[in-house]
Amino acid sequence: QVQLVESGGGLVHTGGSLTLSCEASGFAFSDYTMAWYRTAPGKEREVVALVDPSGATRVTTTGKGRFTISRDNGRLMIFLQMDDLKPEDTAYYYCNKDPNNYGTKWGQGTLVTVSS
Repeated sequence: QVQLVESGGGLVHTGGSLTLSCEASGFAFSDYTMAWYRTAPGKEREVVALVDPSGATRVTTTGKGRFTISRDNGRLMIFLQMDDLKPEDTAYYYCNKDPNNYGTKWGQGTLVTVSS
């Protein structure tokens, strides 16, 4: 069964950095585009960044120039390096397959809190 375990969140000041990690299992990881999502208080879930099986990446406007997504197919993991964090980046961050392929299974997420 699909399992997704996010880690690396925490409390940082504005301008700080964090690296999030996601361990995946239960599916053919290297066949899928993977993504980081976030849910901020009072807002709907949004896609933050995607990485395809070859490692090609796309970062949405939200994190462009500040966030870097990567993957390690051998370790079944994806990562999100977040720099120059802003208070509006405060959210629960989740990993999953891309928006066309994720099912109902989500991990517990990892909380990122950015203080002003």
